[in-house]
Amino acid sequence: MFGKIQRIDDRVLEHIIKIHRPALNKIMILFSNAGTFGTIWWIICLPFLFNQKWRMTGINFIIALCIAHLMGQIILKNIVKRTRPCHKLDDDDLIVDRPRYYSFPSGHTAASFAMVGVALLRCRMTAFLPIIILASLISFSRIYLRVHYLTDVIVGALLGLVCGICSVAIFNAVYPALFPAIAM
Repeated sequence: MFGKIQRIDDRVLEHIIKIHRPALNKIMILFSNAGTFGTIWWIICLPFLFNQKWRMTGINFIIALCIAHLMGQIILKNIVKRTRPCHKLDDDDLIVDRPRYYSFPSGHTAASFAMVGVALLRCRMTAFLPIIILASLISFSRIYLRVHYLTDVIVGALLGLVCGICSVAIFNAVYPALFPAIAM
């Protein structure tokens, strides 16, 4: 079964290579870099944290990012230890530097979809749509740049959504117990 999944992953990469163009490479690098260390997501949390009306959502975003990081980067990557597709390439074929850590699941995608999970439950459509579009572009950029396989990104998205949704449930259960005088 794993052999079949690997063949599908490899075929997807072969097809994506066909759309590589210098201008698109730069755009994909931009989206990928925005997701590095969750940078864009931490920046997006700031207006939520500074606005009292949205502060609880901002805190929930942070909780989701932390859970996704713990589950994906710290636990799953070190259990699965999947080699990245870029480690099979010659230096001349690389678009970006080879990441040092394992491939499965995609941490960029897990963080991105943790934000999507929270936004789905806590935000209006005007905030949700830009978040899901940005999350999708960051996730696709990881396959495009050949630092992740399709299955790394799919599992990263599922993991992130679960972490985001669970963070809302945890937050809703814990917050009233910690701060009973302050209404959500």
